[in-house]
Amino acid sequence: MKIGELSQLSGLTASRIRFYESQGLIRQVERSSNGYRRYSQQALQTLQLIQCAQQAGFSLDELKQLLPDNVTGAFKHDELMAGLHRKVEQIEEMQRHLAHSKAQLLGWIDTIQAKPEGMSCDENAERLMTSFKH
Repeated sequence: MKIGELSQLSGLTASRIRFYESQGLIRQVERSSNGYRRYSQQALQTLQLIQCAQQAGFSLDELKQLLPDNVTGAFKHDELMAGLHRKVEQIEEMQRHLAHSKAQLLGWIDTIQAKPEGMSCDENAERLMTSFKH
């Protein structure tokens, strides 16, 4: 398929597809006699994998380690599993951090809403800032 069709099927721009190709993420791209790129169904599957992995937080460098080997076209099981486990650990750490941040924000909301009657917004903000110092 030509790049326009691949772009339409994947939802990615042609320039993004060419970028992934230049980064070595899409392999075995053929050229027709007039120089047009010709992509296989495998390229579409790879682009879908890239999009899914990026949504999970994988960087392009991390993705390169997860994709099939350039020479054999086979996945490297141990590297794939290690990379997936590392990302799960990173996500779990991020979840812990986000839960802590959420708890802090909810505490601030409670503190702001519990302002003494008659206290101005500025005074209440100062009261909140003072609580941060402790």
